[in-house]
Parts: sequence; structure tokens; C-alpha cells
Amino acid sequence: MNPCEQPLHVLHQMRTTGEISTEEIAKSVLARIQQAEPKLHAYLAMTDEKTVLENARKADKKRTSGEVVHPLEGMPITLKDIFCTQGMETTCGSKMLKGFVPPYDATVVEKLKHQGLNLTGKTNMDEFAMGSSTENSAYGPTKNPWDTSRVPGGSSGGTAAAVAAGMALAGLGTDTGGSIRQPASFTSLVGLKPTYGRVSRYGMIAFASSLDQGGVLTRDAEDAALLLGAIAGHDPRDSTSADRPVPDYTQALQGDLKGVRLGLVKQFQGAGLDKEVEDHFQANLNELQGLGAEVVEVSLPALEYALAVYYILAPSEASSNLGRFDGIRYGLRSKHAEDLSQVYQKSREEGFGPEVKRRIMLGTFALSAGYYDAYYNKALNVRRMLSADFNRAFQQVSMIVCPTSPVPPFKLGERLSDPLQMYLVDSYTLPVNLAGLPGMSIPGGFTKGGLPLGLQFIAPAFQEEKLLQAAHGFQQVTDYHLRRPVM
Repeated sequence: MNPCEQPLHVLHQMRTTGEISTEEIAKSVLARIQQAEPKLHAYLAMTDEKTVLENARKADKKRTSGEVVHPLEGMPITLKDIFCTQGMETTCGSKMLKGFVPPYDATVVEKLKHQGLNLTGKTNMDEFAMGSSTENSAYGPTKNPWDTSRVPGGSSGGTAAAVAAGMALAGLGTDTGGSIRQPASFTSLVGLKPTYGRVSRYGMIAFASSLDQGGVLTRDAEDAALLLGAIAGHDPRDSTSADRPVPDYTQALQGDLKGVRLGLVKQFQGAGLDKEVEDHFQANLNELQGLGAEVVEVSLPALEYALAVYYILAPSEASSNLGRFDGIRYGLRSKHAEDLSQVYQKSREEGFGPEVKRRIMLGTFALSAGYYDAYYNKALNVRRMLSADFNRAFQQVSMIVCPTSPVPPFKLGERLSDPLQMYLVDSYTLPVNLAGLPGMSIPGGFTKGGLPLGLQFIAPAFQEEKLLQAAHGFQQVTDYHLRRPVM
């Protein structure tokens, strides 16, 4: 048994009974980082090895003295480089923020530190979370541990690759249109995007403020329940944070799916769905029905407009949010500017990559005079229609089930020259963000070539327990979550 390839909850149980120490766990993860990081490029910044081992020893000392040790305490965990970490560089995958060392921690980082966070480092990502492949990072792409010629998904691809490869036991990502769930699908992990407002966005660098949500990437549903419970909760520093009690998510990890009605969305079936993805999805539905679930068809009429709506609203919010990075207030300042106008122009030209520039221009156009009502306001109206469609569907079913991605992991560079083909990869995930709902991708099988596939569950707002129940039930009859890439 290699500790770095085991789930958190299994290792915590083992250290509780004295079968293994936290230090041994940390050494296993550090050894895997040395072995795999040069091949994968999952990290942008690393914590010193001595610090990681020291944090692990603190947890061991606490346990041997008879104190209660939290399941996450001392366990090597990683963070997407979008979360502010006090005293540690946070770049958001961009040259614009190179050298930025925050003077404070994001709320989720604070919460994890209270649980004894042992941070391995900050992981690679698409610049400002804009991408579906982690190829848009200013610091080079991350590779998929299952096949290094392919992408790990994005924008949280660095976290996904690190956890899948055993270079961290679990990690945090963010999800604006699928950026947790799609990398989870591409690397055979569990990726849970909570309800909008369930996890604080304070200290999380903004892309699209009405869509962004922090969440977790783990090996299985048990670990997802533990990590979500540690970071969820109200935060007065985030005006969009929901003031609702946080349940014990681990209590959802029981029972079968008898009496659970799963919705099969009519509009998700058809063109663009890879044949192997479709075949595995049908097999997964059979497994779920074997667990007692009933599958019924539901309709989301506004779904056909979701992709267009997303690529009006998200770039519009990005255009606004990224306006602060101008070489004066925040971010890189060009050394080649000769006057104030050139400071703005050259700083943004040098600091932002092609995809970020593309989305800023799209958003600025949609918000401009003469187009605001035609594009932005109309998109808001359709967004409300989509939310209403989901609400009607949830009057008939407990959850919605669908593939996470219409395609398996694609090759590096395959879609970079065609932005539309890249955007279509998120067609099954971004409607969840538009409606502010919780969504979860779990390992759903492998192609004949050994590439991971994901199965997605979508639940009503603040009902993450339903997602965890479904994932846990599915884990009882499949072994996809137990398989590991050969490193």
C-alpha cells in the first residue's frame, strides 16, 4: 500500500489505530511529488518539505498525547492558486499577478488552518480561471496523470492532477462553469461544486462573481464530505455568503437509493455526445437503477441557450472584475510605458494572456452602450428562465443525472485554436452555475483506451447531502474510484 494513493478518511482511521503515522503519510506524498511533478507540472508554488513534515509531526504528537485529531489535521492538502495565502505567492496562473504575496488568507484557507492544514503548495490553473484545459496558464500547461499527452481539464486542472497522481491527498478548486467537475471527470476524482453562497468567496480572486464558487476535489465521497464540511459556512466578509447552518455531511454517506427519482434531461441527449461517454452513462444508469433509483425524463427548455448566456454573462463580469488590474491599482506595471495611457495599455497587453483578453473584449462589448439591453439584460432574463426550468424539474425528481463532459480527456493543443470547441466541453456543467445549484462529478468509468469518464449529479440548492448520498451509493457497486493512474 502506498499511502499517497489512499483516501484521507482511510489514512485517518489507520493513524488512529496506530498502523501509520502522519509523518509517514507526508513522506509518501513528498516522494510522489519529487517523482511525478517534473512530468505533470501540477504546482506553481511549493511549501518547503521541512514545513510539511513538521506539520505532520505536530499532528502525530497531538495524537500520541491523547488529544483529538481532526481527520484533516496534518494531512497533505493542496490549493488552487486562486486562493489568497498569507505570505505565499498567489498568481492566479497569470503574469499579471506574478510576485503578488497576499497579506491575508482567504476564508477557506483560514478555516482549513483551524483544522490543521498541511499545505503542500499552490496548483496550476487556467489564467484567472478562464479555460477548460489548464493550457491557458501563463506558466505552462499541466498534464493528465492518466495520459500525459492529454489535458487534465480546467481551470482547476493543477489540483486535479496533483490529487489524482498522489501529490496531495485532496485539494480545493473553484468552479465558474465546470472548473471543478470537469477536471474531476478527466482525472477520475470526485469534484463537488457547492450551492452558490455555501462556501465563502472572500480571498478568492474573482472571475465572474455571480458564478464563482469554491469546492473540493477528492478521491471519494467520504473525503468530499469531510472537506466540504471544513470549508462551508457563513462569512460576513462575503456579501453573497448564505447564512445557513452547515450540516454534518458525513451523515449522508449511508443507505441505498430506494425511492430516489433521478431526472434524465431530454436536452442533454443527442449531438456532440461521444459514443463511449454515452455507452458508459447508460451503464451507470443501470447501476443506479439497481440501487433502487427510478429514472424519469425531465425537460429544461431554456437549456439550449445556456452556453450563449454563459458566454455573455461570464465575460461581462470578468471585464468588470479585471478592470482593477491596470498597472496602477493592482498587477503588473509595464516597464515600457512612456505616459499614463501607455501604462494602462502596455500593462494589460503584457500581463494578460490571449484567452483572458478574448473574454475581456467579449464582456466589454456586451456591456457597451447600445448593446447592454440586447445582450446582457437579455442573457439575465434567459438565466432566470433556466433557473425556473430547474425548479420545475426538481418538483418531479430528487436530482438530475447526466455525463460530466460530452467528451473524454482530449489531447494537449487539440482545441486551443478553436475556442468554440473548447467552450462546448462545458455544456453539461455550466448550466449548474447559471442556476446557482450544487453539482458533483464522480468517477464513472474508463474508455477502451483507459481514459477517465465522469458521472454528474445535480441537486436543488443547499442539498449537497443528496449528491453525497448518490455518490456513496454508486461507490458501493463500482470500483472506478479505487483505480489509480500508473505513476
